[in-house]
Amino acid sequence: MNREQYPLAEDLRVFLTVLRKRSFTGAAEELDQSPAYVSKRIKILEKTLGAKLLYRTTRTLALTDAGEKVQQWSIQVLGDLNDMVDEVSQTFDSPRGLMRICSTFGFGRNHVAPAISKLSEHYPRLEIRLELFDRAVDIIQEEFDLEIRVGEDLPDQHICTKLLENSRVLCATPEYLKRKGTPKTLEDLHNHDCLVRIERGSPAGVWHLSQDGKTHALRVSGPLSSNSGETVLQWAIDGRGIMLRSMWDVKGYMEKGKLVQVLHDYSQRASVWGVYPIRRSHSAKLRVCVEFLEEHFKTLLM
Repeated sequence: MNREQYPLAEDLRVFLTVLRKRSFTGAAEELDQSPAYVSKRIKILEKTLGAKLLYRTTRTLALTDAGEKVQQWSIQVLGDLNDMVDEVSQTFDSPRGLMRICSTFGFGRNHVAPAISKLSEHYPRLEIRLELFDRAVDIIQEEFDLEIRVGEDLPDQHICTKLLENSRVLCATPEYLKRKGTPKTLEDLHNHDCLVRIERGSPAGVWHLSQDGKTHALRVSGPLSSNSGETVLQWAIDGRGIMLRSMWDVKGYMEKGKLVQVLHDYSQRASVWGVYPIRRSHSAKLRVCVEFLEEHFKTLLM
């Protein structure tokens, strides 16, 4: 490699996009370029570095040893460039640039997407890309600036800022409780149809419920279960059983008498968190986004 010739930031960005999308075509679509452009930038990057970075066949795409090193450096270099722009342009009052945010499908659709819409209206110079998943996300490897997640299973290696204190509560329709009876103890739930939400990284059918600071792990069962919280909520409204659901999702139904909370002494903490890499903690646009979302999510329980 000619020491006077260094990789272009654009080529590093194209390279990381190819890795994230696992294809040249997918990267081209995201970058709004042609596959030929993507292929050209990768070839130029390999020529500049004097190393092959990718093994590519018609079906697979894999990193070489050199490619793995370039991936790590590219993430760091592009992150540093973003941080520099943040500091020099003093974007705290008027943030600008790309923000990549991710969340889960249900919470993302129902609550994060509306929040992002208002955030964009408030800060029109921001370019926000929201992606929703039903799987665990590595925010560094997948180049996300911020993850919005619900629950207390938090990563130690990142900064986690609480955006909203929240609990999940047990509830069912009055009709179901009239038909099956109202549970008086946790053990009574064994005699009920429990609507189980299958969550990533958690054992199916186990509810962790707290009372007076003590947590109880209870295995429950029922004829219906789903990985969709919206589906479980609809089943509960249909009178199919007892569910464990976030207060913001059931508060309105309880106020209208459509759902009734049971076992009031028991709940499950499930706060909303903003999770981001430590190295991004000084980003002005990230701070603006986190503070805006913190204020917005307070309205969920009003």
